[in-house]
This record gives sequence, C-alpha cells and structure tokens, in this order.
Amino acid sequence: MLTAFARAFRTPDLRKKLLFTLGIIVVYRVGTHIPIPGVDYKNVQTCIDAANSDRGLFSLINMFSGGALLQITVFALGIMPYITASIILQLLTVVIPRLEALKKEGSAGTAKITQYTRYLTVALAILQGTGLVATARSGALFGTCPVGNQIVPDQSIFTTITMVVTMTAGTCVVMWLGELITDRGIGNGMSILMFISIAATFPSALWTVKVQGKLAGGWIEFGTVIAVGLAMVALVVFVEQAQRRIPVQYAKRMIGRRSYGGTSTYIPLKVNQAGVIPVIFASSLLYIPSLIAQFSKGNSGWKTWVTQNLTKGDHPIYITLYFLLIVFFAFFYVAISFNPEEVADNMKKYGGFIPGIRAGRPTAEYLSYVLNRITWPGSLYLGLIALVPTVALVGFGANQNFPFGGTSILIIVGVGLETVKQIESQLQQRNYEGFLR
Repeated sequence: MLTAFARAFRTPDLRKKLLFTLGIIVVYRVGTHIPIPGVDYKNVQTCIDAANSDRGLFSLINMFSGGALLQITVFALGIMPYITASIILQLLTVVIPRLEALKKEGSAGTAKITQYTRYLTVALAILQGTGLVATARSGALFGTCPVGNQIVPDQSIFTTITMVVTMTAGTCVVMWLGELITDRGIGNGMSILMFISIAATFPSALWTVKVQGKLAGGWIEFGTVIAVGLAMVALVVFVEQAQRRIPVQYAKRMIGRRSYGGTSTYIPLKVNQAGVIPVIFASSLLYIPSLIAQFSKGNSGWKTWVTQNLTKGDHPIYITLYFLLIVFFAFFYVAISFNPEEVADNMKKYGGFIPGIRAGRPTAEYLSYVLNRITWPGSLYLGLIALVPTVALVGFGANQNFPFGGTSILIIVGVGLETVKQIESQLQQRNYEGFLR
C-alpha cells in the first residue's frame, strides 16, 4: 500500500489528484471546528469535558461527523444526512417502479437519482438540525452537565432558525466537497470524508484509554487496545476480501461470419454482501426508543423499561437485540440489493449458464441458495465485530466512543481497500508498456 502511494506521488497527474484530495480534507476538518452562531462555545467545551462518557444517544452521528456533532459546529451533521438519503433511495428503488426504471436507464437515470438524493439530503439535514438544536436548547444533549441548559443562551425563534440554516448549509457544503473529490480527486468523495471523520476521533479516544488505565500508568490497556485493533483489522480485511466465485460459461454463437461467446467468467458473491449497512440500521433503530423516552415527560412503565434496558450498551437485552437486528438487516439488505432472478434472466439473454445448472428459474434458485448460505457467516461476522465495543465497555470500563468499534473498523478498512485498489488501477493504466517497446 505504501509503495502504491509512493508511486502515485511520482506520477504528475496522480500527484495533483492526491494533493487536491488532501486540500479538501483540510477544508473539511477546519469546518468541523467552527462553531455555529448562537452557541456558547465555552459551555459546550465544559460539558464535553465533564460528560465524556455520556454520549450513547448521539454516538453514531458524532462518529460520522468526526466529533463535530457534540461541539455543535458548522459541519455538525457531517455526512450522515447524505448516507441516510442514499440508503433510503436505494431501498425505495426496489419499491417504486419509477426509480427502478431510472436505475436501468444508465448514466442519465443515475444522475436523476443523485439529484433526488441531494434534495432528500437537504430535507433530512433540516430535520436533524432541528432535532439537534431542540436537544441542545432543552439541555438534554449533555444530561449530566450542570450548564447543559445554557449551551444556547438566546432561545428566540430567529436564533433557532439561524442555527438550523447554518447546519443545513454546512451539510450541503460537505456534500459538495465530497463530489469535488469524486470528480477531481482520488476515490469516492463521500467515503473519503467518512473515513477522515472516523479516523479523526482515534487519537483522542486512544489517549483517553491510556489516561483512564490503571495498569503500568495505562500503557497495558493502551497496548491491549492497539493489539485488539490490529487483530480486528486483519480479520475484517480477510472477510471483506472473501468471496464465492460462481463459474459462468457463455455459449459460442455465430452471427454472420463472426463467432461470439465461448468465454468463461464468474459471479463474485462476497461473504459480507451487505457491508456496514446492517450495523447502521441496527444502531439507528435501537436509538429510536431511547430518543422517544428522553423527550417524553413523566415516569411511565415503558419509559422506565427503555431507560433501564436499551440505553446501556452493556445490558444483556441491548446486546441480544443489537445482534439479532444486525443478522436480520444483513439478510434484508442482501435480499433487496441482489436479485437472483434478474441475474439469471440477464445470463439467459446473453447465452450464459452455470455448468451443471439449467438456465432460467433453476439458475435463480441456485443463486438464492448459495447467497443464503454465505450470508449466514457474513451476518454473524458483522454481529460479532459490532459487539467488540461492548466487550471493551465491560472489560476496560471504556466510554461509548471506544476507538476500535465495529462500525468504524468496517468503514475504515472498506474505504481504505477501495481507495488503494483505485490508485493501483490508475497506476497500472499509466505504466502500461503495451506490446511494442
């Protein structure tokens, strides 16, 4: 990987793309430290220092924003509204025939879906920004902080609208920066910004583990966390690269005087076909009861049960529900993102077949059978990786922002692998010698 980056910097056009990407990253990180108008920044820092472990409700969004959410900065919402909008549009593509038709239209349809994603991102940013401002005004953002209700001193309508508009505009700028990286930089811009947001929280989280440690000045705990992180990275790389290759043979056809087909290829089915989406779905779904309970008044029975069982990451009921939801969403997302019947029809249309399997419906049934079998270990792997922070909470007494959480490791390794592959492919194109030397 380091060799690929060194060779990329020696190539002039790739060097320009890498430097442009680094420049956008610097702009993004600067924006995550600029507070929005109407916020008492001093009180925010006081609450962050005092309530370092009370972040469970907003930990997922805070992680995707690079720690900017709890500081209520211009880029507080980060890339999360765009991720949510992309997932919603992808799910609606299966349900709404119009979106499915646009998806099949090629680049023109994809551009239209991207435009819809932008509109939905703005709407979600307004909704999430309003929720964040309301939470900060009520003092519920930092529940145990003595000055939590003084984060927003001026609670007028004009100040509230200004804060929401500023965060929405910040989300639009983040979306624009991501698209600039995709067009003129290296890799997928949104994925790169997500990678940077998560990686930015690692140094402080690791140092917190060292400071809170009790063995040899905290260095034993620090070294253990580093070793566990490296082991997790190796495991994630191994599983993310694992795939089941289904061989496909194309029959030879004569059209005029030319012969077409007769080639052999394969369909790569990844063990973790769903990626990190099931973990995000499960985390978001488990946050909804806690959010409703936090804003509800009174001490009803359901609120007490939710507070006791679904707000602590180390509670057995929370762990069980989290694991089961990840497994369920893994199968659900694979079912809507990979259509065996469509793949079988396309193979039949172009004269392809799986050796030993008849074309048409038997091929679709065989693909469904193989996909279900490899999804089981993929979903169990996702559930076990996601439970690593819970083990850290119990074993080390770490906070909710444990540095090597399952979601963060999955995203960092996935984005890193894809970016390195893209750099290597571009290097291969530029260093191709050809047949004549």
